[in-house]
Amino acid sequence: MKMKDTNVKDTDTYSKTGKMLLKISAVLWFLWGLVHIAAGVFTTSFILGDDTAAAVSGIADKVDEATVAIAYPDAVSAIIGQHGFNLLWIGIVTAIAAVFIWKRQKNAIFFAALVGGLADIGYFLFLDLGGFVKFMPGTFMTIVSSLAVITSFFAYFKYRNIKV
Repeated sequence: MKMKDTNVKDTDTYSKTGKMLLKISAVLWFLWGLVHIAAGVFTTSFILGDDTAAAVSGIADKVDEATVAIAYPDAVSAIIGQHGFNLLWIGIVTAIAAVFIWKRQKNAIFFAALVGGLADIGYFLFLDLGGFVKFMPGTFMTIVSSLAVITSFFAYFKYRNIKV
């Protein structure tokens, strides 16, 4: 009967290629997280400054600003404020997960994909496909999160050395 080597950590089970892919994914997720932290701060600050139109035009940046410059009901401002708060915490959580992906923690790979990846699916479905956003930074960040998911999953499923 083989004994499991207790000195081998889960972080040491990736090949050289797998480690490099995880570092690439970590950098992509960290960049994605920083952009979303900034978007959350800006969106929330516009709402706190009672400028819902600026927050909406900041999110849907391809739309003519004049078409969204209206008097919004307080409930709409609150919804946009909640969206800004969500951007902020999603960015923070994903940036933290990126640090752990860099350290090759497998749970962080899936955590970042769940938080950042699912957030971007909604963005892609409603804003990208709707034609409401410019390529930079919106669509580009969707590509960044997709690449981060793909590289980390590929590293995990293909380049993880399985020790029995």
